[in-house]
Amino acid sequence: MNTILRRSALGIAGLAFGAGVMASPQAFDTTTAATTPTPTTSADATASAAAVPVEKPDMDTLIPHGTQGEQSRIDLGDEQTGNVKAIIEATKNADMDERAAVVAIATSLQESKLENLGHLGARNDHDSQGLFQQRPSSGWGTVEQITDPAYSTTAFLEGLKQVEGWQEMPLTEAAQTVQVSAYPFHYAQWETQAAELVAEHWTR
Repeated sequence: MNTILRRSALGIAGLAFGAGVMASPQAFDTTTAATTPTPTTSADATASAAAVPVEKPDMDTLIPHGTQGEQSRIDLGDEQTGNVKAIIEATKNADMDERAAVVAIATSLQESKLENLGHLGARNDHDSQGLFQQRPSSGWGTVEQITDPAYSTTAFLEGLKQVEGWQEMPLTEAAQTVQVSAYPFHYAQWETQAAELVAEHWTR
């Protein structure tokens, strides 16, 4: 896979991925519960809000411009489903929305069928590896980095952020601007499945 945005990709090298920390609710004091009213706290409100089911993203949000061409679909195994979840998590950590996750998952479906591919020997496309078939020689990161789902997704999304107006583009155009593939229209065929995967896993 060829690539652009070498400078931004190089800037991602060494990026640390921090995990969020959720505050635990305070313990309930059973010795005073019978006689002392317990005021509502912000933690209580947060817990109540968390208990409300979150609606799945709707397809109009996930596919705002309609699909292009005939759509393809593959069955996913556990590893591929795990990679879907990793892409979604990295998208949230990058403060990007559900549409960005659709673009990323469709791109990975085309590039690797959502498999975190290592080097395939004689069948390998240059030095491309990982979910997005990124190339160390083009500045995307080390082999260890680009075969880490969180890193490779974040690298792709950093490239996408630099595509002006990507939200208004057809999916295949947005993906192609980052990837610069020899097959620029092939990303379009995965939009429906990518959107369905985001709808299924975004709120889990």
